[in-house]
Amino acid sequence: MNVILHYIRPYALKMTGGMIVKFIGAIMDLLLPWFLAYIIDTIIPHKNVAEIFLWGGVMLLCSVLAWLTNIIANRIAGWVSKCAVGNMRHDLFEKISALSCSQVDGFSIPSLISRVTSDSYNIHSMIGMIQRMGIRAPILLFGGIVVTLTLEPVLALVLIAMMPPLALVIVYVSRKGIPLYTNLQKGIDRMVQVVRENIIGIRVIKALSKTDYEKGRFEEVNREVVKREKKAGLTMALTNPSMNFFLNLGLTLVILVGAFRVNAGQSLPGKIIAFMSYFTIILNALLAINRIFVMCSKGIASANRIGEVLNTTPDLAVQPDNSKPEDDAHVSFSHVHFSYSGTSETLSDISFSLRRGETLGIIGATGAGKTAVINLLMRLYDADSGEIRIGGEKITAIPPEKLHTMFGIVFQHDVLFADTVAENISFGRGIPPERLEEAARDAQALEFIDELPGRFDYELAIKGSNLSGGQKQRLLIARALAGKPEILVLDDSSSALDYKTDAALRKAIREHYAGTTTIIIAQRVSSILHADHILVLEEGREIGYGTHEELLQDCESYREISKSQMGGGEIG
Repeated sequence: MNVILHYIRPYALKMTGGMIVKFIGAIMDLLLPWFLAYIIDTIIPHKNVAEIFLWGGVMLLCSVLAWLTNIIANRIAGWVSKCAVGNMRHDLFEKISALSCSQVDGFSIPSLISRVTSDSYNIHSMIGMIQRMGIRAPILLFGGIVVTLTLEPVLALVLIAMMPPLALVIVYVSRKGIPLYTNLQKGIDRMVQVVRENIIGIRVIKALSKTDYEKGRFEEVNREVVKREKKAGLTMALTNPSMNFFLNLGLTLVILVGAFRVNAGQSLPGKIIAFMSYFTIILNALLAINRIFVMCSKGIASANRIGEVLNTTPDLAVQPDNSKPEDDAHVSFSHVHFSYSGTSETLSDISFSLRRGETLGIIGATGAGKTAVINLLMRLYDADSGEIRIGGEKITAIPPEKLHTMFGIVFQHDVLFADTVAENISFGRGIPPERLEEAARDAQALEFIDELPGRFDYELAIKGSNLSGGQKQRLLIARALAGKPEILVLDDSSSALDYKTDAALRKAIREHYAGTTTIIIAQRVSSILHADHILVLEEGREIGYGTHEELLQDCESYREISKSQMGGGEIG
């Protein structure tokens, strides 16, 4: 709830104005039955037609004012809820972008998606509902009770007697409702995850004829969401029939008691008619409060989930360090240990050192920890122990905005966006066209770009699905090269390239990026053959480190890989 208050506070003045307007409209609604009772009991017996028209005109004016003020107040409410939730969604997205990878793993991507979408929508609905009905309904409820007390105290007491059991129902349901809606949102997280996996893997699903299997997965998770939503809905629905029962019971008693009082001359027909009108107003106000109550249960549950993200303390804080490096290495790992889960180690005692402009090749079986080295170097995660330095400075002491601009990187599972070729290479960095062309040429992408309609203005589909695998990889490499990075990282980025293109790419990098320190993660020995250093990993441990020739002599695992791929020879 504190999250909601934080975001509506800047609009407090606007909300106050809207609430005053809403208050005026509610008062107009409350006056109408009172005027009607006055006309029936006081004016009509005197048969003064002019006065009847006069008070009828007053009632018409009150109706117009009530209608007009409601429109104005509702527009203000819509504007405030739009702006407040817009700011909240912006901060939430910014916070998610600043989370470390381990924190994202903790929340899970589907959960973060549903918090940005469905949870923020619930809060939007809650803020709007509170402004539209949160002032009007209580005024109509308590104002109606006060007016009925002045009109007919005896009948009003009958109505008031119905309030305690209603309050008990509301308190009971509120205690049950919020946890149920929190549980429902967790179910939606799971459904988003299944849908996301299906969309990402749609080609594999179709290729393996697993559509029916995936339908079954979705049906299972959808059934669970329906079950949770049904349970929450049924619990919250207790309030409606309970209110109707007690209020209709009260209305029946009011009619009976009122009939006896009119018959005994203790009351007037106009007062009874007005009282029944007020009773209807009170009933509608209570139903509106019930809707607010249901919406607030959803909104508070969603606000708590969003608050969890917004209140998360970054776990990759910058830590100033004045220690001096032992050498002049550009990139160095020293006895680094790391695990994703905190249990089994992903990397164990990894050490290496690169001078500026040198190239490191990393090779090993799937799951050996190759990508983990890059994740630690870019500080997407923090190492459990050991130290990592760039330019002699610990990466924990380098601000993220400075650290990440040092890199040009192609991840193993990288992404292209539904935009032009130029924008996919530039990536919002404002890189001039001539530099984009140079980077594309070095990445061996210019040849196929020249054949595209519009060249660099060619529009890519989502994830670059209108390009081949090799074309996508070359475009991603061009993006990494375009910013002239201090450190170039290629994570299995040439797997879809033929040997000739791969060799041409390596030659262009050696000639045009001599001052750039390069780290190449590869499955093919030919991609790292000429690297200054080669690191061989097996189950997170270093089993070999040196040049290609040294490893052929000293590392049996590397020798077997080389022999299986190249027959023990070399490919230039």
